[in-house]
Amino acid sequence: MTSWRAPGRSGAVIYAAASLLVGSLLAVFTRLRIAKHRGRRAAARALPDGAVIIVSNHASHVDGLLLALVCRRMGRSVRLLATAGVFRAPVLGALVRKIGYIPVERGSVRAAESLRVAADALAAGEAVGIFPEGRTTRDLEHWPERAKTGAVRLALQTGAPIVPIAMVGSHRVIGRARRFRTVLVNVVLRPRVLVDVGDPIDVRALAVDVPGDGKQLRVVTDRVWAQLIDLVEELRAEVAPAPAGSDPLA
Repeated sequence: MTSWRAPGRSGAVIYAAASLLVGSLLAVFTRLRIAKHRGRRAAARALPDGAVIIVSNHASHVDGLLLALVCRRMGRSVRLLATAGVFRAPVLGALVRKIGYIPVERGSVRAAESLRVAADALAAGEAVGIFPEGRTTRDLEHWPERAKTGAVRLALQTGAPIVPIAMVGSHRVIGRARRFRTVLVNVVLRPRVLVDVGDPIDVRALAVDVPGDGKQLRVVTDRVWAQLIDLVEELRAEVAPAPAGSDPLA
């Protein structure tokens, strides 16, 4: 993929239809709850207009669907960065391309190309969704792992704000094992997934007091990610362990 193409009218119709279908299916398997806060603009069932980068923690293979549904409920159609394998799947690959998703060739020299394509989408005023951990967390208690720097690099390049969206409980919907038995149990139990939305972060302003050396991206990323982890802690009513190597000033 060399450039990002706007979905157009047909893509918008497909996105709306898919959102309705996915929302109906998830309602069977989960109880999705979005936290509300008085005075917090971003959690008032709306995301900022124009270019915005959505970041979220990643505990389940269902997170992409959940994040897209949450953003849709708050007025935006998010263009997710997703592993390139999804785009090679029959039918599904054509569908996700049609609705403007962006493939990521993880672990290859082409991985950085996805950020350039995402920058094109942001230039068009889109909402771009990223899971900065780059994989589902390996933490046994499902806490977020340390974030990679791509989302912050994109924000510094484009000036787009970052909005953190925390999700807790999605691992109970589909865990790493993805067992069919788990799906059957979820029809009965309908595990609760809690979501909280943070305020938009001006990453360029956040980076002002950080020296512009090779460590800048790492330090700023840790500080942005700390705001996401704060939301996860609030939802879980627990204190998270510090991700290995994180900025102690974050």
